[in-house]
Amino acid sequence: MLLIYTHKITPRFSYIMRQIFTRILGIEIIFTTKVEDFIKHSGAKITYTKQPLQNEFFIRSNDLLFEQGINDISIQIGDWDGVPCFFATGMNSTIPFDIFSASFYLLTRYEEYLPHVKDIHGRFSPKDSIAYQNDFLHLPVVDIWANRLLDKLRERFPEMEFKQNTYKYTSVIDVTTSHCYAHRGLTRSFAGFLLDLVNFRLNRLAKRVVVWFDPKRDPYNNYSFLIDIKKKLGINCMFFFQFASYSTYDKNVSPNSNSFRYLIKSIADYCTVSLAASYSSFNDSELLKKEKKNLTSVINKSVDSSRMRYNRVDVPQTYRNLVDAEFTDDYTMGFTHKIGFRAGTSFPFCLYDLNMEAQQPIWIHSFAAHDYALHEEKDKAAILEKLNSLYEEVKKVEGNMITVFSNELLGTEHKIDWKDLYTSVTKNYYV
Repeated sequence: MLLIYTHKITPRFSYIMRQIFTRILGIEIIFTTKVEDFIKHSGAKITYTKQPLQNEFFIRSNDLLFEQGINDISIQIGDWDGVPCFFATGMNSTIPFDIFSASFYLLTRYEEYLPHVKDIHGRFSPKDSIAYQNDFLHLPVVDIWANRLLDKLRERFPEMEFKQNTYKYTSVIDVTTSHCYAHRGLTRSFAGFLLDLVNFRLNRLAKRVVVWFDPKRDPYNNYSFLIDIKKKLGINCMFFFQFASYSTYDKNVSPNSNSFRYLIKSIADYCTVSLAASYSSFNDSELLKKEKKNLTSVINKSVDSSRMRYNRVDVPQTYRNLVDAEFTDDYTMGFTHKIGFRAGTSFPFCLYDLNMEAQQPIWIHSFAAHDYALHEEKDKAAILEKLNSLYEEVKKVEGNMITVFSNELLGTEHKIDWKDLYTSVTKNYYV
């Protein structure tokens, strides 16, 4: 049991202490604001204030965890034995920066509350993040900091108990377009045929006709391949199906298609099936609830996890909508076109809503890489080199490695064999 002394216990303080110590490091903690309780405690203990009490394990506090609201904070990047850090503390502190405030800043996505220019889909750009600007997006810095803190604590308190985490790998399959040509209805199929014909896309035209006679030959029909890998390796594989009406950005097979429904039910026999929320439901809580309810009725199982179309996240409103729709987990946190750790961690964490100053009941699972971030690479070796660097960092901290592969890219003819790449990734990272 680790005792943490501070001058004031706030919701922010409690949130980040439980995330760092309980969830990442597996250490039981208690808090106190009474000096006498701290002094008489005989076990492991630290102080988190402006000044140390004695010669104890002391981390000098920044003001961030004791404030309310959102302020434009000046960030100066420092170095902790080769790892970037910020919120420097000075000489008296056992740790040279306020690890708790820095972790809170990244996990809450504090910078995404500040004024910024969104892209055409209303997304926060990776180029506006301090991690990208200071070249540490590829590092799960919160996890690295936490493990280094653990090393320091064990030096001071060798008898301190903690529960070691175990590395986990999760393969997320994004199915926003289940089939390229098959099961798309007479009107859409004929319109597609005419469009290919007018534009002289003869290769697509030929494939379209072949699939009309044999739907199993649809290029996006990769489900047997994916299930075989899941069975062979025993990986945790999650399928996120879009189950929405046709719109400008939502062009999947109709949710009324019996073939599509049968596909989803068959996948649910082997893997977790979750909702790839439609573009249209981004700011429409009722539509989000409807899509969840309809998918639930198909698989006859609860649908607890979500992913937003195009990885659209508007912090905190997106997560408020998901909580309102009774989702418990979300796998959208990450950047579509940049690999790395958007929130600085590989571990799941609950949303802390800065506007409400309260933790919300939804777990955020941050993915390390989306296949579209690797789309422009020239060869498989270059892609694996980038992914391997992420994997090694996650493995060091016994964290969670999550990759996102889209069904349509796996079925696209490209200079990279995406199925072969997916096979290599799952074989390399599942343990």
